[in-house]
Amino acid sequence: MISLEYLTLRRAATIMVAAGLTAAMAACTSSGTSNGGDPGAVALPAGMSCQSVRSELNKLDSQGAQSKVEAASQGKGSPEAKAVAARYNQLLNLYLGARCHV
Repeated sequence: MISLEYLTLRRAATIMVAAGLTAAMAACTSSGTSNGGDPGAVALPAGMSCQSVRSELNKLDSQGAQSKVEAASQGKGSPEAKAVAARYNQLLNLYLGARCHV
């Protein structure tokens, strides 16, 4: 048999959990952005365009940059290969951050 005290404690716990979830959701929605925390597109540096970034990414792809990125992520590769991997990652971050892929 369930006691009245158990039901009261259970109801209080349920209310507290619901209040906590409500507060957490309110904090998420009031974080200063109205688009789900997405900061939006980032401007490319002066002199760069989506086309120029894509062109350089294509050039690095044709030179095997993806294998260099993979090796660098495992701590392998020459300093030159690591530099290529770093440049590729930098360009990819610019490309995606500026929403060039959309």
